[in-house]
Amino acid sequence: MTAFRSFALAFFAVAALRAQPKLAFDRVALHQFEDGPVLAPNYEFVPGETAYFSCRIRGYATLKKDEKQSVDLSWRMRVVDPAGIPVQKDLSGKIEEEVLPQDKDWRPKFLASFVVPAFAPSGDYHIPVTVKDEIAGSEISTSLAFKVKGHDVQPSDTLAVRNFAMMRAENDPFPMRNPVYRPGEMLWAKFDIVGYKFGENNRFSVSYGLAILDASGKQVFAQPDAASESKESFYPQRYVPGVLSVSLDPNVTKAVYTLVVSVEDKIGNQKFEIKQPFSVE
Repeated sequence: MTAFRSFALAFFAVAALRAQPKLAFDRVALHQFEDGPVLAPNYEFVPGETAYFSCRIRGYATLKKDEKQSVDLSWRMRVVDPAGIPVQKDLSGKIEEEVLPQDKDWRPKFLASFVVPAFAPSGDYHIPVTVKDEIAGSEISTSLAFKVKGHDVQPSDTLAVRNFAMMRAENDPFPMRNPVYRPGEMLWAKFDIVGYKFGENNRFSVSYGLAILDASGKQVFAQPDAASESKESFYPQRYVPGVLSVSLDPNVTKAVYTLVVSVEDKIGNQKFEIKQPFSVE
C-alpha cells in the first residue's frame, strides 16, 4: 500500500506539473497609433515619429484566493539603435488583474510608446522584451526589430563637416554642382557637423562662422559667429545640421570667390575648416 500510495502521489505530481500553462508571447507588434493596425516588418519609421508598441501574453498562471483568481505579471522593455545604444530610458510595469470564469480566452496585454530620436540614423532597431510570471516563477524574452529611415551622415572620430552643399534657395532639393550666383542673390550653404565630443548627459557645444575670400585670397566678408548650438539629451545627437546664408551685394564684382566655413567644438577643443569655391556672374 505504501509503495502504491507513493507511486500515485508521484503520478499526480507529474500530471499537475504537465498541466501547468507555459508562458508565451501571443503577439508583439508596433502600430502607428494606439491599438491601430499591426505594421508590416518593412515599415520604416522616420526621426521624430512616435511608435506604439503592444504585447499580448498567453500561458500565464493564476492564483486562487477567496474564490477569486488573479494574474500577476511583470514586464520590462528597452529600445536600442543599430549600435545597441538605448534611445530612451527603459520601460517596465506590472499586470495584476482578476481573471473571471468567462475570461478563459483572455490575453493579458501591455502598451508602451516611444519617440524615434530626431537625429536617429538609418538602420535596424530592436526592442528587447522580458515578461515574468510572478506566480509560476517563469520568464520569457523576445526582441522585435523595426526599421528607421533617417538622414545618413558618415561618422568621424574627429570634428568634420559632411554633406556640404551650396544652393540658390534654402529649400532647393538638389545642391549646385558648380555654384554660380548673380549679384544681389542670396547664397545658401547647408552641411552636417560630426565628430564633436560629448560631455556629461551627452552634452555637446558647437559653433560655426563664415568668411568669403576673393581670387587673391583676400577676405572680403566675414561673420565669425554665425551660429552656435549646445544641447544635452538621453540619446546622443551624433550630428548637428548647419545652415548659412549671405546676401550678395548688387554691385559685387563678378569673379571667382571662396566660401570658408569654420567650425569649433567647444567641449572637445577641436576646430575644422572647409572651403568651397563659387562664382558670381
